[in-house]
Amino acid sequence: MGSEKIKLPTIDFNFTEFKSNSAQWISTRNKVFKSLEEFGCFEALYDKVSWEMKVALYNELEKLFDFSLETKMKNYREESLHGYLGPNPKMQYFESLCIEDAFVPEIVQFFTQIFWPEGNSNFRNLVQNYSNNLSELDQLIRRMILERLGMEKYIEEHMKSTHYPLRFSKYKAPLSIDSKLGLVSHTDKNVLTILCQNQVNGLQILTKDSHEWIDVEISPNSFIVISADSLHAWTNGRVHSPKHQVILCGNMERYSIALFSTSIPGYIIEAPKELVEDEKHPLLYKPFDSLEYIKFCARTETGKKAENTLKAYAGNN
Repeated sequence: MGSEKIKLPTIDFNFTEFKSNSAQWISTRNKVFKSLEEFGCFEALYDKVSWEMKVALYNELEKLFDFSLETKMKNYREESLHGYLGPNPKMQYFESLCIEDAFVPEIVQFFTQIFWPEGNSNFRNLVQNYSNNLSELDQLIRRMILERLGMEKYIEEHMKSTHYPLRFSKYKAPLSIDSKLGLVSHTDKNVLTILCQNQVNGLQILTKDSHEWIDVEISPNSFIVISADSLHAWTNGRVHSPKHQVILCGNMERYSIALFSTSIPGYIIEAPKELVEDEKHPLLYKPFDSLEYIKFCARTETGKKAENTLKAYAGNN
C-alpha cells in the first residue's frame, strides 16, 4: 500500500515571459499533456500563490474547523451538493467545508458570515486572492490541453462553462504508527483539480498501467494538479482521471485546499467529433450533465458502489 516510490512529473509555471507558441510554452504544454496522459496528475510549481499566503490560509482553517458542528452544518446547498462533510464510519478522521464558487465575492462573503457574522475581511481576502490567482493556473493548463489536442476553437466555450468550488479539508491525527484511511479511493468528477496541503503528506495515486498505489510527496510550496472525469470524458479518454485516496499515520493534523474547475449546471460534457474516430478512438462516453453525474455518484446505490462511476453512468458500451 503506497510502497512504490515513483516520482510524479514536476512542471514549472514560473516564467518571466510565457507567451503562447513560444518555445517555452510549447515545451511546457507537451509536458502537461504527457503527464496527464500517463499519470493523470503532476506537481506544479507556481509562485503566484505564495507559501506565505498558504500559511495564512491554513491558520484561518484551524479557526474555521474549531466552530461547532451546528455552525459547520449550515454550510450546505442541497441542489448543488456543495458544503460540509463530516466524519463517518468509513472516514472517521475527515471533515470538509466548501465555498460553492470562490470566484464570486458575494458567495465568499455569504460563506464567511456563516462563521463570522460580524465579518472576517482577512479570511475573505485570502480566499479571493488565492482563488483568483490559482484559477489563472487552471485556465492556463486547460488551454494547453486543448491546444495540444488541436481543439483551439473550443477554448472560449471551455473557459466560460466552468465555475470554481473551493474545498477545505481537515484530517485529524490518528495518533497511531499504523496507516489509517483518511479519504476513500475515488476519482474527481469535475474538470481539473488543483490541490495544496500543509506539511503533512498522505495523498496516494493509483498508477494507470500497473494499478499500484504510489505515495505523493510534494513540497509545501507546490501544488498537485489532477485531471478529473469530466475532462477525461471530454477528451474521449486521452487524458487520464486517476483514482486517489488519503492515508494517515502519526500525530499531526493534515489540512488541504482544493480548487475545482467544475462545469456549470446544465452544461453537457460531450467529446468533440474531431476526437472521435471509429476504430482508433471510438466514443467512450455518452453526453452527460456533470451535475446529474455528481448526483448519481452521491445519491444512488449504483453510483456509490460502482468501481468505475463514469463508465457506470455514461459508458457507451
